[in-house]
Amino acid sequence: MLIPRFLLASKGFEHHLRAVAPDGWAAPTPCTDWDVRALANHMTRGNLNYIGLLRGGTREEFLAARDADALGDDPVTAFTASVRACAAAFAEEGALDRVVDYPLGRLTGRRALAVRTTDSTVHTWDLARALGADDTLDPGLVAWIDESHDDIFAGLALSPQVFAEPPPGAPGASRQDRMLTRFGRDPR
Repeated sequence: MLIPRFLLASKGFEHHLRAVAPDGWAAPTPCTDWDVRALANHMTRGNLNYIGLLRGGTREEFLAARDADALGDDPVTAFTASVRACAAAFAEEGALDRVVDYPLGRLTGRRALAVRTTDSTVHTWDLARALGADDTLDPGLVAWIDESHDDIFAGLALSPQVFAEPPPGAPGASRQDRMLTRFGRDPR
């Protein structure tokens, strides 16, 4: 179920990525340090970096390659190719049980893929917001992230944007809004 979930999250991001207008790559995103192109690069480079971890790469190598351009002249093709390659790497025999040197702590391939899927889902919302598009996320992914958050991120050195406990949400907030708030987003 993990790989199909990753592919579903990636498909949501790809859907919005295909809608970026030629002059839309410099549009700001909710990730204040990134425009649309930098966000797309983060997602593409992230997929490639996870492959590196599965092949024995180190957290230092992961971080060193983090901002290197992975998009070239065709961001959509680069992203979709990185998704296919990442899914194939996680589908290799033993990959989900392999321990990787993730920057926030050592974890199994299974948990690394869960982190990647979560990142892909949250950044799908970021991209939709940047484009002014419908930012409704797949409800199954939202429910899984909401229910599995503690297991996915247990023991990792989390950044201040990934909360150990969900902050209080607005009265009547949707599950998606509560999940996004947990990841430092303001869904209003």
